[in-house]
Amino acid sequence: MAINRRDWLRTSLLSGLSLAAAPAAFCEPEPELPAGYLPPKGGVLKARLSANENPYGPSPKALKTITEAAPDGYLYAMEYARKFRKQVAETEGVPEEYVLLGAGSGELLTAASLWAAYRPNAGRTIVAPDPTFDALPRTSLKHGISMDKVPLVAADGYDINLNKLNERVGSQTGMVYLCNPNNPTAITVDPAKLRAFCAAVGAKTPILVDEAYIHYTPDPKAYSMVDMVMKGSNVIVTKTFSKVHGFAGLRMGYMIAKPEILEEIAKFSTGGSGLSMTTLRAAMVSMQDTDFVNYSLGKTKESKEYLYGVLKEHTYEPLPSGANFVMFPIRMKGEDFVTRMMDQGVSIRQWKFDGQYWCRVSLGTMPQMQAFADGLKVIS
Repeated sequence: MAINRRDWLRTSLLSGLSLAAAPAAFCEPEPELPAGYLPPKGGVLKARLSANENPYGPSPKALKTITEAAPDGYLYAMEYARKFRKQVAETEGVPEEYVLLGAGSGELLTAASLWAAYRPNAGRTIVAPDPTFDALPRTSLKHGISMDKVPLVAADGYDINLNKLNERVGSQTGMVYLCNPNNPTAITVDPAKLRAFCAAVGAKTPILVDEAYIHYTPDPKAYSMVDMVMKGSNVIVTKTFSKVHGFAGLRMGYMIAKPEILEEIAKFSTGGSGLSMTTLRAAMVSMQDTDFVNYSLGKTKESKEYLYGVLKEHTYEPLPSGANFVMFPIRMKGEDFVTRMMDQGVSIRQWKFDGQYWCRVSLGTMPQMQAFADGLKVIS
C-alpha cells in the first residue's frame, strides 16, 4: 500500500515521542560525569533530580509542532531562525540586532568566555562568585583566563556579595560573571541592588548575567537585567529554554547585549545556524504558551513546598530557593550522601563550600519527590 511520505514521517515521529516518554538512559554532554549523574549499578533510577530539568516539558503544543516540523527537516532553518530572533526581540522589548541565538545558553556562555580570552587589550581575569554555574569558568580556564572567585559565605546568607565583586574589579578584569538566580544555591540577588551594580561596574568592565532560572522569580521582567542593556550599560544577558520550557535536550537559548558586543561574541558561536528546524519552530510556539509556563511553575511550587516539609521533618535547613532546585547542608561527606541516595534510586548533586557539604536536589514530579523523601528517610 502506498504511504504518503509526510504522513509516514509524522507517524514514525509520534511513535518515537511515545518511546521518549518512557524512562531513558541518562546522557550528559560533558566528558566526565559528576557523581550523582550515573544510574545505580544493577538498580532502577526512580528519580533523576541532578540536572535541574523540567519534567513537565516540552509542552504538548511544542511536541505537536515538532511532529509537524520534522518532515521539513531536509530544509535549512534560516528562515525560522530569523523569525524566532524577531519574536525574541519583540518579547524582550529590544531591537533585533540586540539578540544572538544559540543552542542553549551553554553555547553562548562558551562563546562569551572565548571572546573574553581572545579580545585584544582586555584583562585576563574573570571575577565571579563561588560557587556558581561552571560552564563559562570551565571554558575560560582552558583558554588561559584566570578566575578571581568571591566565596559565598554564611555571613551574607550565601547571597552573592555585590560589594565584594566590585572590590575585585581592576585593570586585569576582563569580565564579571554571575548567575541570577544562582546555581547551585538557588538564591536570587535583589534586582534593585543588581541594577545599581550593573550601572557602576559596567562602566569599568562587561558584566554577564546568566538568567537561566529567571522564570522562577516572582516577576521575571522586573528581575531581568535586559532593561540595563537598553539603558546602555555594559551588560550581557543570557537566557535559555532548557528550564521552564523543558528544552534541555532540544537546545535553545539566546543572548541580549549591545550590537557591537554581540558582533564580537558571534565570531565564537554558530550565530543560531546550528539550530534545528524542529527546535526553532517548537520554541516559537513554546514562547507564546503562557498556560504551559504557568502550569510548570505551579507544579514546581508544589514540589518545592513538599520538599521543604520533608527537609524540615529530618531537621535539614534549606537555603531560600528562587529556582527549580533546592540546596541544603548535609551531615555527612557529600560523596557518601550522593552514593547512598543513588543506592535508593535517586540522583542528586553535592558541593562543598564554606567548610560545609551541601546537597542540591532538583524539583521533579510528586512521585519523584516522594522517591527522594523515601530515600532520605533510609539514609538519615
